[in-house]
Amino acid sequence: MPAAAFNPIRLAPGVALCAAVTVAAMVLQGVEERLVGRPYLEALVLAILIGTAVRSLWTPPQRWLPGINFSAKFLLELAVMLLGASISAQTILAVGPGLLIGIMGIVLVAIPASYMLGRFLGLPQRIAILIACGNSICGNSAIAAVAPVIRADSDDVASSIAFTAVLGVVVVLSLPLLVPLFGLSASQYGVLAGLTVYAVPQVLAATVPVGLAATQIGTLVKLVRVLMLGPVVLFLSLGASRLEKAAIHRSAVVTGEALPKTGKLPLSRLVPWFIVGFLALAALRSADLVPHAMLAPAAASANFLTIIAMAALGLGVDVRVVAGAGGRVTSAVVVSLLILITISMALIRVLGIA
Repeated sequence: MPAAAFNPIRLAPGVALCAAVTVAAMVLQGVEERLVGRPYLEALVLAILIGTAVRSLWTPPQRWLPGINFSAKFLLELAVMLLGASISAQTILAVGPGLLIGIMGIVLVAIPASYMLGRFLGLPQRIAILIACGNSICGNSAIAAVAPVIRADSDDVASSIAFTAVLGVVVVLSLPLLVPLFGLSASQYGVLAGLTVYAVPQVLAATVPVGLAATQIGTLVKLVRVLMLGPVVLFLSLGASRLEKAAIHRSAVVTGEALPKTGKLPLSRLVPWFIVGFLALAALRSADLVPHAMLAPAAASANFLTIIAMAALGLGVDVRVVAGAGGRVTSAVVVSLLILITISMALIRVLGIA
């Protein structure tokens, strides 16, 4: 962000409010873990819900807005960049070429299928993209990473995350029922869970009851699936830049203004800084140039910053807009998840996973 916009005194009230919501969300997650053994609603989701509740009862005055907007945009982009430190080429190669190609193929098929379904149900373009990426890659994290690239607003993000979060809990509880229903082995179920469950902690929750083999395979498949986030975000970034360039041309035609001589967007708009940072950190991790002592702090920082950003998004949500999209969003999320499960089952059969 521009140096002039980074004014700590101006940003402090809003950032402090987002941090307070984040702490409350993390405390509630801790309470869940102590009471039931695992968090059915993670802090990331709770931060949105708490932020939305606060926004419904109190509209922040102007002095709070710069820090809230800073948290929702810059801190989220910083979190996405830090995720690159958790990616390595070794992780990709560990699953084997057949399953690796299958995972990539499923993501590449599921995203456009889910997007077209969302548009068919009448969802706005940005919400359809968020739901497609969330269902096909890694749920909340994918939605959070894609949102700044396609310039989705708080209502779009909150709607997408709220409904995918609720469905994610349902999937964790119900997916093990497919083991006896379809006669799945531990390995087959692990692949299915890794391809369909949203978050890594949820994969653990969904596979532990089935056995250690299912947990190990499911976690590995899930991590490889998460790796698709980088290429997908980069692709969407390039696509968004082309759309913006077309919009500039249309505006110039209407207003009669002269186009820039090059007719090109700045490189910083073509490939956002945080995507460059993400890819650079992933490359350094693959080359084993990131100190191992920094990996856990980087992952923890990315998670914490993402929760703060979600709190900021919740504080900017208009509940009436979210409620208005409820039925269509729910239908899109449910049906696209069923499509993903069907494709995943087909892949398991085609690859002959025992």
